[in-house]
Amino acid sequence: MIKKNILRRTSLTVALAVTASCTFAQDVHFTQFNATPLILNPAFTGAFNGPVRAAVIYRDQWRSVLGNAAYKTYAASVDMPIVRDISGDDYLAAGLQLYNDQAGDGNLNNFSGLLSVAYHKFLGITGDKTLSVGLQGGYTSKSIDLSRLYFGNQYKDGGFISPSNVMLNTDPVRYATVNAGVSFSQRVNDNVSYSLGVAGNNLNQPKESLQRTKNSDVGLGMRLSAQAGAIIYTGERFSLRPGVLYQSQTATSEIIVGNEFNYIIAGDPEVRSIATNIFLGGWYRNQDAVMVSAGIEHRGVRVGVAYDYNTSDLKTASSGNGGFEIMIRFIGLNPIDAARNLVYPCSRF
Repeated sequence: MIKKNILRRTSLTVALAVTASCTFAQDVHFTQFNATPLILNPAFTGAFNGPVRAAVIYRDQWRSVLGNAAYKTYAASVDMPIVRDISGDDYLAAGLQLYNDQAGDGNLNNFSGLLSVAYHKFLGITGDKTLSVGLQGGYTSKSIDLSRLYFGNQYKDGGFISPSNVMLNTDPVRYATVNAGVSFSQRVNDNVSYSLGVAGNNLNQPKESLQRTKNSDVGLGMRLSAQAGAIIYTGERFSLRPGVLYQSQTATSEIIVGNEFNYIIAGDPEVRSIATNIFLGGWYRNQDAVMVSAGIEHRGVRVGVAYDYNTSDLKTASSGNGGFEIMIRFIGLNPIDAARNLVYPCSRF
């Protein structure tokens, strides 16, 4: 039974790792995608009310199947306006996004760093609309530890022999990426605002492969995405925050739809940026998982957790267990901007 479990885990890990190296690779994603706006769309850089925004998030996935070899993803970001009042209230913002992904027994490791800039143009007499354009450049390093992997051609007579003839690079694969995006936000009134965005990642389709073969260079597929979100107050203290995220990369695509229920439990509901509120969200990723999120936010500090319940074909092996996330986000308070009534129309993402 122990050997059978080891073979099942090893087979799954190798299948995932080799598939990632032989086909078009896929980018990371999070259930709490509003904690990683710079990954979603470079135009979201600086799209918030305040002098600075910082966030960290950790995701642990498929631990019920892979044990200590579970997929682990860390991400951290910071962004802020850097040049204000360019033309009226228009401003330029910059940001830094880092993330590291470790996958399976072979420690398939992906480290990426992204630098982004975005220009935010306020439209209309009252400045209740904003058009934002963002550009982003990134650096990625990927590696794998072959000493920790077993392949099918090594299994013989009930045991493993060495070495394998599977040819993979032992040196890290490094490349640069170029991303771009645009978004539009509108503050309809004091109780309703929304944001829309589209983005393209890996526009230069950099070559990457862990296979050591003549024709193994594989271009990282462009990731095209669209985002839509809103904040709708139905009363002084209660609001709905629906969101939709669509992503497509090579032959794969995903749609996440859901809503966050937000309730102010303390503080002046007319000063929403510093009030204390709790939130509970329900989300669905098509043909993959049902997800829940919950947390609390106080004076710009937001702490949230999320859990995925797997609904795909993998649920037989995972017993439905998917991924767990925890995130912390901080948005600095700026009383000067509040006094000027300069309000970014919708900081949904």
